[in-house]
Amino acid sequence: MVFFHGFSLRDEARLFASFLDENDYTVAGFSYGSQQAFEYAYSASERIDKLILLSPAFFQTKKRSFVRMQLRYFEQDKESYIRNFLINAAYPAEISLLPYLDAGSREELESLLNYHWDKEQIDEVLARGTEIEVYLGGRDRIIDSKKAFDFFSASTVSYLIKDAGHFLVS
Repeated sequence: MVFFHGFSLRDEARLFASFLDENDYTVAGFSYGSQQAFEYAYSASERIDKLILLSPAFFQTKKRSFVRMQLRYFEQDKESYIRNFLINAAYPAEISLLPYLDAGSREELESLLNYHWDKEQIDEVLARGTEIEVYLGGRDRIIDSKKAFDFFSASTVSYLIKDAGHFLVS
């Protein structure tokens, strides 16, 4: 399995073991890593049976001012920004994400915030025979999971876990 990590994180795949299929034909990603996993699957020439998107970063419904504000806060105090991000990402669970911390860059944050999920590209990946599963937490403080669910459920197998946060635990 190929796994793409979330923003400011490394090696967090083990937190999602119950959602993952450990085989050579699965690609998965968490949050920012979901965007990268999708791009990998979209561009791939090799066989991919399943693409698993765990709390995919979904900001395309936000105003440009939101993106500018996030980038400004990050530039002003990167440590505080990432600390607050980890607190909000862990909510409502009480899990420590410090063992997985790997501070992200402004470029990664900008890419994450400006990414646009394209329905036609999703349809192309599906047409190749790749199953796409999307998992979202109903109490996610990072993304608007209801808007993301509305977008993804139109064409993918999508699950909204009512009491879970960004890390899909309650």
